[in-house]
Amino acid sequence: MSKKGKEKNTANKAKHTKLMNRKINKKKLEKELNKKRLKAIIKKANAQKNNES
Repeated sequence: MSKKGKEKNTANKAKHTKLMNRKINKKKLEKELNKKRLKAIIKKANAQKNNES
């Protein structure tokens, strides 16, 4: 027989999903920012190298 009434843990599952998505998005953003920083550093180093030559 199926349960009557409200589904169990629906609110908690929704909160957990929201928090996990937030965490995943934060990691993606940090990774993207690190890539941009590295590219900028590499560009700067290459520019200095070309100026010295």
